[in-house]
Amino acid sequence: MTRLNRIFTCLKLCTPLFLFMAVAPHPAAQDEPSHFRVNVVLVQLNVAVTDSKGHYISGLRPEDFVIKEDNISQKLSTFEEGDAVPRDLLAAASSPAPDSAPGAAKASEPDPPGPEHTFAGVTIPGLAGANVFILFDTSNYMYRSFVFAQDAITDFVRSIPEASKVAFYSYSRDLSRAASLSPDRFSVVRGVRSTVAGDDAALYNSLLLTVKDAAQLRGRKAIVVFSNGPDNASSIPPEDVAELAQSTGTIIYIVSTREAKSEPVSSAAFERMSKATGGIAYFASNWRQEKEAFSSIKEDLTHLYTLSYYPQPNPNRGWRSIKVQLVGKALEKYHLRTRDGYSLQQQSVVTPEIESASASDSDSGSR
Repeated sequence: MTRLNRIFTCLKLCTPLFLFMAVAPHPAAQDEPSHFRVNVVLVQLNVAVTDSKGHYISGLRPEDFVIKEDNISQKLSTFEEGDAVPRDLLAAASSPAPDSAPGAAKASEPDPPGPEHTFAGVTIPGLAGANVFILFDTSNYMYRSFVFAQDAITDFVRSIPEASKVAFYSYSRDLSRAASLSPDRFSVVRGVRSTVAGDDAALYNSLLLTVKDAAQLRGRKAIVVFSNGPDNASSIPPEDVAELAQSTGTIIYIVSTREAKSEPVSSAAFERMSKATGGIAYFASNWRQEKEAFSSIKEDLTHLYTLSYYPQPNPNRGWRSIKVQLVGKALEKYHLRTRDGYSLQQQSVVTPEIESASASDSDSGSR
């Protein structure tokens, strides 16, 4: 049984798991509605490009990137840098050349901004900007630094570019959806300020539910976790969370403290989860470093390149590896960070173990 199969034994996903997915249920004769298969139609990658000093490299073009999936070359479908409007490369390639169609737009120009964009015949609303989920540890680990953490998160919320939407969740033993995904920063900050410290920490359970919420969305998706200590109440391992986030194209950033850093099992798990999804784990010794970590995450989200492609024919029906490279000697010196693969399809039988946590979710931010 794969890790994703174990995930689905704990959590019922009522919507597709991948960006632009096709869901193919089992035949009705089997009468097993909780079993399903998902197939990727479009794969999205978020890629950070930096130099040897960690400075972000901007201004790269679609032709500077090469993507291979299971060593099979892929053709880019869309390209986006930061919060710019995505470019439909397939439509640009198929449109008439400017000299044969006077007045036609150049292929290199981005689509005009607007409430929705069309990529290869698929209408996609609001792809510019990111969908950012903040997951805040309100367990009893937070008693001594609660107010400082709230201040750091509040500053982070206000710093996120207007093009992005933000949601604020908190967790201790259960998950609380204090502020749903919205461009309204005031409602999100109000959710942050309404939180109170709780009991034990079920980080991995709560993070899995947050990944499930993010998986339903199109476009760039990121989860920013603030954790002040290890997980002592979850029923699932961090590896399952990491694999589901990988397979749904969701980036996980983790800002933690020296309490978690001093616990080697938790610190190693945080680093593995973030790295697997193309994110970063930070360990802050004080509230100033916490603010610096959030600022670094904001900069990362602002400078990501978002690439997508329709996978070429491939007989592999399980885990598919992804490798992204830059073309040309002048670009080979730069460093790339992104996820390294995804699982193509899964089937599952669902049990209600984790759904009890979901049933206690709150939209008010209080428990």
